[in-house]
Amino acid sequence: MAKSTKIAASSAQMQKLMEECSSVKLPEVGAVVEGVVISTANNEVHIDLGGIATGVVRGPELVDESGIYTNLRPGDTISATVLDIENELGELELSFREAGHKKAWEELDRLFRDQEIVQAQILDANKGGLLARVGNVTGFLPVSQLTVEHYPRVEGANKAKILERLKTYIGETFTVRIIDVDEFEGKLIVSEKAAREHEQSARLSEYTVGDTVEGVVTGVVNFGAFVEFGAGLEGLVHISELAWQRIDNPKDIINVGGKVKAQIISIDGGRISLSIRRLQTDPWKEVTKKYTVGDEVEGTVLKLNPFGAFVELDHDIHGLAHISELSWKKIQSPEEVLKVGEKFKFKIVSIEPDHHRLGLSVKQLTERPAGMKKDEEENGEEKSAEDVEKKETAKEEAPVEVAVVTTESPVVETPVVVPNPVTEEKETAHATETATIAEEKHEEASVA
Repeated sequence: MAKSTKIAASSAQMQKLMEECSSVKLPEVGAVVEGVVISTANNEVHIDLGGIATGVVRGPELVDESGIYTNLRPGDTISATVLDIENELGELELSFREAGHKKAWEELDRLFRDQEIVQAQILDANKGGLLARVGNVTGFLPVSQLTVEHYPRVEGANKAKILERLKTYIGETFTVRIIDVDEFEGKLIVSEKAAREHEQSARLSEYTVGDTVEGVVTGVVNFGAFVEFGAGLEGLVHISELAWQRIDNPKDIINVGGKVKAQIISIDGGRISLSIRRLQTDPWKEVTKKYTVGDEVEGTVLKLNPFGAFVELDHDIHGLAHISELSWKKIQSPEEVLKVGEKFKFKIVSIEPDHHRLGLSVKQLTERPAGMKKDEEENGEEKSAEDVEKKETAKEEAPVEVAVVTTESPVVETPVVVPNPVTEEKETAHATETATIAEEKHEEASVA
């Protein structure tokens, strides 16, 4: 009787085990499973999947973009993707590649959302920027997103020399911030400039707009100069804020390494705009004490263009001689009358201190030729000297646009976009030219 009872109990247990086993389902292909490492050897990792089955990861499927499965040991818990429910050894064929890829991009997305600062290793370079690796994912660092220290300041924006300079960074590690990430497109864009601005913003609390700072010029570009001051802070002095007089090339009045005083005129996040001229007396406030309409003066021709000539009367005051004021006869180009670098006599025909404008004339030094009709003296230029000066000023102060480069077209160099100094600094130009910087030391300009 007792024996029959034992047999019945054993049969019941067996039935229960069979029911439990029949209810266990193996994972499907493509599913992500968790398990514990049993062994790692011979380019294979064997995994226990909760006693249900044994899986193996081998060969190229060991590649893991997330990097978390690089040095596995027995007992470690892992996640893997099912490739096949049964291989030639009766094991599940698994992969770290897909699971690792997903984890890697999830982490990049988190870093992007949290605006965290990360390290990127420079792998290669092209004319548009640098290939940089964050973790185990390769992304792109556009030229326009480099800080002034690393921006390829090449005379004439020579593309071959820019690439040569960029290649010197291969193997180095840059501090960057992710500014765009898209797993579906495989796009990862990082910015060294954004990381610097993030660091600066934390140290800017002790400064306010209007403060005067002393610093050292760290870079001179076609749109201005960068000045380092305080505890590693750096700001941009736009070309229009270097001096009161007209400047065509910042290198003519400021040099790298020079010490300067500047006023903070804008703080936008981590971007700082500075002005040197605002600490100087505006010479135009006293211009009428030096010059009067009708005066005959001598000036040096600084620049010629289709609509006239810019003339230096003294260090601070520059005037414009419109093409219609260069000759009583109709001329096609100012070069028919004037030459850059030479001195000529002019007559002052207008002075506008508030707008920093002074009009000059060559022809009014002499009488209108007898018999000449008014239409014979017109030089085909409808624009007045005032319009021309306004246009030039607007052009000088206009923001430079830096091109955005993606990983899909990293080999295409785009001129650097240099942001308006008031809104963008350093390649803001803090930004800017491949400027062809792609736009310098704040997208795409010729750099010193």
